Amino acid sequence: MRRRLLRSLILLLVGTGIALPLAWRNEIERSLLPPGAAPELLNVPPGATADSVARDLWAMGHVRHPLVFRALVHARGAAARLRAGRYPIEPGLSLEDLLDRLQRGIAERHDVTIPEGRSILDIVELAAAQGVPRAAFLAAVRDPSPVRDLDPKAADLEGYLFPDTYDVPQGEEAATALAARMVQRFRSVVTSELPRIARSGLTLREVVTLASIVELETAREEERSRIAAVFLNRLEKGMRLQTDPTVIYALRKAGRWDGNIRKQDLELDSPYNTYRYAGLPPGPIGSPGRAAILAVLEPAPVDDLYFVSRNDGTHEFSETLTDHERAVDRFQRYRRSMRMPAAAPGGR
Repeated sequence: MRRRLLRSLILLLVGTGIALPLAWRNEIERSLLPPGAAPELLNVPPGATADSVARDLWAMGHVRHPLVFRALVHARGAAARLRAGRYPIEPGLSLEDLLDRLQRGIAERHDVTIPEGRSILDIVELAAAQGVPRAAFLAAVRDPSPVRDLDPKAADLEGYLFPDTYDVPQGEEAATALAARMVQRFRSVVTSELPRIARSGLTLREVVTLASIVELETAREEERSRIAAVFLNRLEKGMRLQTDPTVIYALRKAGRWDGNIRKQDLELDSPYNTYRYAGLPPGPIGSPGRAAILAVLEPAPVDDLYFVSRNDGTHEFSETLTDHERAVDRFQRYRRSMRMPAAAPGGR
């Protein structure tokens, strides 16, 4: 009798020893959703713990008990490596696969496009319209620490958020991720140009500042180096830049921009007003693209000091004030005959 009980106990222990590992493997390797089921999203907020994720998975019906996920996290030593984001759960995805995604941050992502020349406030609004949390992103771009080594004078990331299309995670993590990616992209563009920047006689901040003006003065790639040359020539001669985009930027900072520049606006007392103050403005007025930066480093070999819009997206360039005034008169007359609005931005 005692031998039979012992034999039964041994068989039970052996069976349990086999069954438990099999049950465990089945629990963590089985598909969380049946074939053909609609994908679901697991939202993992910043600072989420393994316990909170386990409870969410249990509430969604993907684990039989929260302890299952917590045990897997403990076994993998992954408690401190769960990254925030929105994670798609589709048929075929196992609990083990999901934990791998949570560790590597392979969350649901989407593209955010930022065009050239936009200021920080423009970029914040554009990103917010594309799903990036506004308040968090605004806080991120107001922090200059990511570029402190490049520009000790930077008060924020104005000029250093490189315009491009970025894929970012969904949710709160998108804000910090986008800001970091944009600065990283800026670094990748300018790092190879640092020797030329040093030879240019300009600081990186000055190059970016002038490039941001060039970016806003023309959309024509073939004109950028010539417009850069105009401004560099004016700086060399001690002339004021007298460029409208800087006035617009100053008006926006003062909360006075309504879409039009008036004569009295040219007297606005702001260091960004290049009609009133000589030299470059104190910092960038937007985010230039690579072509605008290269235009400043490779200005056209010309003696031009002026340009005016031809009303077709191109500009008329002049070396002397007399020639410039003729060009202004010519295109002003054309504009009036066509009942076009006031002159487009351009050096005077």
